[in-house]
Amino acid sequence: MTNVTMKSDSLEPATDTAAHFFDHWFDPIESGVRERVREFIEALICGELDAALARPRYGRAKSDDACSAGIVGHRHGSRTRSLTGSFGKTEITVPRARLQTSDGRTTEWHSKALRAYQRRTLTADALIAGAYLAGTNTRRVRRALAALFRGAVSKDIVSRVWRKIKSDWDAWNARALTAEPIVRLILDGTVVRVRLDRKATAVSLLVVIGVREDGQKVLLAVKHMGGESAEAWRSVLDDLIERGLRRPTFLIVDGAPGLEKAIAAVWDGVPVQRCTVHKHRNLLAHAPERLHEEIGADYTDMIYATTPEDIAARRKAFIRKWRLKHRPVADSLEEAGDRLFSFAQLPPSQWRSARTTNAIERLHEEFKRRIKTQTVLPSAETAAMLFWALLASGQINMRKVDGWQTLATRTIDQPIDLAA
Repeated sequence: MTNVTMKSDSLEPATDTAAHFFDHWFDPIESGVRERVREFIEALICGELDAALARPRYGRAKSDDACSAGIVGHRHGSRTRSLTGSFGKTEITVPRARLQTSDGRTTEWHSKALRAYQRRTLTADALIAGAYLAGTNTRRVRRALAALFRGAVSKDIVSRVWRKIKSDWDAWNARALTAEPIVRLILDGTVVRVRLDRKATAVSLLVVIGVREDGQKVLLAVKHMGGESAEAWRSVLDDLIERGLRRPTFLIVDGAPGLEKAIAAVWDGVPVQRCTVHKHRNLLAHAPERLHEEIGADYTDMIYATTPEDIAARRKAFIRKWRLKHRPVADSLEEAGDRLFSFAQLPPSQWRSARTTNAIERLHEEFKRRIKTQTVLPSAETAAMLFWALLASGQINMRKVDGWQTLATRTIDQPIDLAA
């Protein structure tokens, strides 16, 4: 019997087909535009120099124009520059000139359109940074933009473009917060892996979101720390206060002991809401899996009751039931105390946005989705910068909190006693 072996087309090396995949995608419009890019850029720079010298090439300026402009200078050759933009990489000829200064010396003329040592347009840098922020690593950015830039972007260029953002990052970290009308804070941390001393190390990103009087959420701080200790959080809060952040009227936290100690040290007396989602997970961790559904149902009925009185009644019923059925669950709920129900002091329209730290949790999820391809980030500073840049660049947008129309009303007229 003869065996016939069939090879699937899918086993053919990918490089054999990928190398020719775009060969027949010729675009006469793109090709025509790119061929004329060099001519346009050179004409733009030459026109700028003509205006600076008050005369065209091989021309003489009118004496009145030269005197009124106070410009005396001369051209002296040209040099070739390489420029990469959305049009690809092109070689351009840049004219040179020297201008006479008031002290009788001369200085080199520099184009304002093409900065000194500029090798890429701002649009090209924005495309590179945007691709990086979309969740690709430096090598994949290079591959993704290879067709657009005709292979002119290396992974080192991607890294350099990213480092250029650091000046904006430093300015953001030092900005004054005196004029920010912040009434509420949401605080939470997340763990990321970064390269430290050539080893993968877990660090914490401590994130603070503020809610303005008009309900708009805004990122106030993102700091990389070794953990979520009281000292780490105190450092973050002290920095915010030093930059002018006013005392908030309501705080939403994840329940980390270090954070609550830091808050007590700087804003003692401000109502604090423990995240109800975090506590729900904590309750389930104290019980066997067969009880999870029942615990979840009872907890949901209590947290999502429609009035403070109903919440108080269901809280008592929950503790009474689970003290008998599985005491660790009841003890875990009692551990949170009244801080788990601080949202009930607010107008009901605000309850949904005040119960949890979901605003930050969503940012954490989106951030980790984007860094998933990198596994380990280059440094802790890069991790914090990347988190900030996702919001600063508009890759992630934050909407207003639910019930923002009643933010001016901090508490109900007669707070209900929710003690069990």
